[in-house]
This record gives sequence, structure tokens and C-alpha cells, in this order.
Amino acid sequence: MLTIDGVTVRLGGRAILERASATVPVGARVGLIGRNGAGKSTLMKALIGEIEPDDGEISKPARAKIGYIAQEAPSGSMTPEEVVLASATERAALLEELETCTDMDRMGDVHERLLAIDAYSAPARAAKILNGLGFDEEMQQRPVDSFSGGWKMRIALGALLFSEPDILLLDEPSNHLDLEATLWLENFLKSYPATLVVISHERDLLNKVVDHILHLQGGQLTLYPGGYDAFEKQRAERAAQLASAKASQDAQRARLQDYVARNSARASTAKQAQSRAKMLAKMQPIAALMEDPTLSFDFPDPAEMKSPMITLEQAAVGYGEAPPILKRLNFRIEADDRIALLGRNGNGKTTLARLLASQLDPAEGAVNAPGKLKVGYFTQYQVEELAGEDTPLDLMNRAMEGQSQGAVRAQLGRFGFSGPRANQRVDKLSGGERARLALALITRDAPHLLILDEPTNHLDVDAREALIQALNTYTGAVILISHDRHMVELTADRLVLVDGGTAREYAGSMDDYIDFILGRNQPKGDRGGKAKAQRGGNALADLRAAQSDLGKAEAAVARCTAEVEELDQRILALSGQGGAKMQSLLTQRARAAEALANAEEAWLAAGSVLEALEAV
Repeated sequence: MLTIDGVTVRLGGRAILERASATVPVGARVGLIGRNGAGKSTLMKALIGEIEPDDGEISKPARAKIGYIAQEAPSGSMTPEEVVLASATERAALLEELETCTDMDRMGDVHERLLAIDAYSAPARAAKILNGLGFDEEMQQRPVDSFSGGWKMRIALGALLFSEPDILLLDEPSNHLDLEATLWLENFLKSYPATLVVISHERDLLNKVVDHILHLQGGQLTLYPGGYDAFEKQRAERAAQLASAKASQDAQRARLQDYVARNSARASTAKQAQSRAKMLAKMQPIAALMEDPTLSFDFPDPAEMKSPMITLEQAAVGYGEAPPILKRLNFRIEADDRIALLGRNGNGKTTLARLLASQLDPAEGAVNAPGKLKVGYFTQYQVEELAGEDTPLDLMNRAMEGQSQGAVRAQLGRFGFSGPRANQRVDKLSGGERARLALALITRDAPHLLILDEPTNHLDVDAREALIQALNTYTGAVILISHDRHMVELTADRLVLVDGGTAREYAGSMDDYIDFILGRNQPKGDRGGKAKAQRGGNALADLRAAQSDLGKAEAAVARCTAEVEELDQRILALSGQGGAKMQSLLTQRARAAEALANAEEAWLAAGSVLEALEAV
């Protein structure tokens, strides 16, 4: 059990944590969330002992091994495989001892221990983890120093996961990952056998991986049962400020409904109407006040632009004299498109984005666009380069040279930098604030096309929701590169897969693409063939057995769901109280949630078997 008891941490004279308390049950998977700057990373450092609390204490199980990624990425001539294997320190020490050991009895003991810790399958397990994080066989044998900083952090993550600590602490683990690696990590963490505490702003990860939410707000900690959606619901029920936030969202909903009603039948605006209808259908409850300036995003609408906005004809693009990275590019971008670029990191998504932003010239073919086209291109590098003693007002004045102070301040105000906030030093801004400032700078001239390359990396969950709503009310075109599935699903109506040295339309949905990545969408013929082999000619008996299994699985899901809901009600009734009774309920709830997850997996498996038998 991990216990945080009355912990206070002050940095620079300011209390980041103030008498914060929480108890994490053994084996719990906890999502640590809070607004940007709330102190989540500070709490992580206190948990590993890097920061000593000013008051209170943190207690952990005796001899528990805690795993946390160091700030410094690995370096040197070792390969990723060697770095990952070295993280299993006991295995490495035993193998090293064997090289010089001459005592036959001791050698026998060492071999017995190596067998006990499954040391000889370690290379295969290490390769599986690295492959899941995007390293193919050739990459696993390259020197670590040949990789960029982002890939080095993947190696560090792989080493941490391989070491299997008793308490695994992860701080935004998906920030350096593409969608494919994020999905792999999600599945890995779902089955992680020990205690997990993860800082994440990924709504999908928080819903599918964790069974508790630890909310840090105002220096205080509150532990909620369930995933992120359950947390939002509970917080909304208990927050007196919800009424104001809900009124704001209702007003926006009414505007969207009015837009859909007026524009669905017009061919010129039907796509935008569909996009807004999609947003209405999936609009999440707002837990934080949208009037908070740190959640402000408001993209200026561009002047009208006729379609197609950009046309690529047999285009190829690369860098310098090297062979093109992408070839045979043939597609159009319409004036109201919402496109998400899919594909693993390294496949060329950013290269394609730079071609569309006119930062790269085509090596072959043509890219046709009107001369008056304005493009706003957002990258993480812009966020990282915002530093120094300049203020947002200084930067915007230079970017909008010749324009009035009213226009400059109006643009800053669109992104939450009104009044004194416009005069803060940039090097004092949080990562989320710098991201908003970068978006303000690239949209200062009301671009017709927004190209956003991982815009959410520095944004908390509420800020991501605000960005989604701003994109859906923006009247220009959007091209999005993001590993945040929630954002892609709510903003994109076209998917383009960048793979195999080219880019092409992806005909399926995001769910289809995720199934494709996870290998879940086998052709029906394959499933049918497998079913034939399994049923051994007795089709009717197998079909009845499958129907029975599905019925039992459905009953188990219903039973486990009822148990979880009952425990949630009992926990809510004790809200604000601690003690052994609350701890017992939280432990029961964690076990019930695990049982529900297992029951749901069994239900899905039974459904797949029945579907396969019925298809034959």
C-alpha cells in the first residue's frame, strides 16, 4: 500500500502540495490528473524520494521496488536491446557472476535462480517490448546515440517496463509515442500485475487502463474509483460550479444545433454541418469552467477560399539529395476538410505536413495551391523555442508589426492572454500556456488551413476539450497529426494513412484503424476457417454451446456491473471520510473492476466465436 499522509511541499516559497493525503491500494492502477502546473510531477518526485516533503510523510511497502523514468535519456554505444536487458539488475548480476564463478555449488544456485526469474527468455521479452514501442529488429541493434531524444525516451520507457517494478510510476508516457505505440502501451499497462501510478491527459488511456483517479487540485488529493469518465461524473455531481459551465456548454450546443439545422441541406456547407453534428453527438460534460482563461482557444475565421485548396499530383518529397521519403502523392484538400494523418512515427507524416505548409518543395510532381493561401503550422519545436524574457505582448507585436495595439491584444485575448497575462515573461509560462501562445502566433493572420502536429502534448484534459471545441467551430480546413484518439475522433472526417512511402485515403473509421493495428480485424473467411476447424463437423452442437457460453458471459458482465455500481454508491456515501472502512471499500472496488474487465473480455471472446460459427 502506498500512503501519502499530510504531505506539504513548497517550491520557491509557494505551496505546491498542502497537507495532501491519499492511500493507493496494493495492485491499483491509478491515473494522477490535475491542471497544468498543479504539481503532479512534483508529487511523483516526492514519491521516489527526489524531493523531501516539508511536512507529512510518504510510506511504501518494505523492500518495494519503485520504477520511474529518469529525466536524462540513455546514451552511449549500447543498443536498445542491451539497455533494456541491463535494467533487470538481478539477471545482469547473476550472469556476470557466472562468468568468473568456479564454485560448482554456487553455480548451481545461480542457474536455479536464473531459471526462477525466467532469465533465459529475457531477450525475447525485451524484443517484444521494444517492438511494441516502434523499434524494428534493425533499430534494436543500433547504438543508442544514433537515435533522437524522443526515441531515446522510448528506450528508457522500454527499460522501465522490462524491469517490472512493484510500483510503476509513469509521467506522460505517451508524449513521445505515436498512436500505434500508444495502443501497445495501453494494452501492456492493462495487464500490468503490480501497482501503477500514471500521469496522463489521454482520456482513452485513463478510461481503459486505470481503476482509480487521483485528482490533484489546490494542493489537495482526492481519490475516485473508476476511470476518467467516472471521475468526471462524480466531480460534476459534487461541484457547485457545474451550473455555470453547463450553461456555457448549452449555449454552444444551441449554436451548433442551429448551424446544423440551417446548413445540412446546403451542399457548400454540408460537410461542416456534419462535423458539428458529430461534435454534438459526442460532446463530453464539462467539468471545469470554460471561462477559465487557461482554457481559451478561439481561432480567427479566414476569408473564403474556393475548393480545392491544395492539389497534389504525383508529388514526391524528401530532404536534400537523399531519395524521397514519400512518392506518388495524389489527393486534394478541400476548403472545409478535417483530415487526420495516420501512421507510425518515421513514416513521413511530418514530412507531408511540411510539404503542405510549403516548408519543403516537391522533388517530383506538383503541389498546386492559390497564391493567397495562408497556412498556420504548429509543431512542438515552436513550443520548446518559446523562452527568454520576452512577453506574449512582445512576441505578438513583432509578429503583427504595423498593426494596432487593439488588434495585437485582441489576438492574444483569443488565447487567454488578456490584461496582465499578456505581460508575463515567456520563460515563466507553463507548457500549456506556451502551447496556447504558439497557436496564437501561427493564427495571427487568420489562416485558411491549420496544420497541427501533436498540439495536445502540453495540454491537460480540460484544455484538450476546449481545443476540440475551438477546432470544430473554426471555419477553415484542419490537418491533424495526433496520438490522442479522442481528439481525432471528434475533429476529423477524413483519414489519410502515411505508410509504405506514400499517403492514401483510409476508407475505414478510427475504430477500424485501431482494430487493424491490434490485429483484431481478420477477414471473415479466416474466422470461418478457424471455426470450421474447431467445431469438428458437429455444427449444431458447437453453435448451441457458443450461444450458451455467450449467455453465461452476459450474465457475468451484468453481475459484475451491478457489484461495481453498488460499491461506487457506498464509496460516494463515505466521500470525504477516510479510515479502514473506506480503504476496504476501495480495495473491493478495485477487485470488482478487475472482475468486470475479465468478464467483458470473456463476453467479447464468446461473441466472436458465435459470430464466426454463424458466418459459416
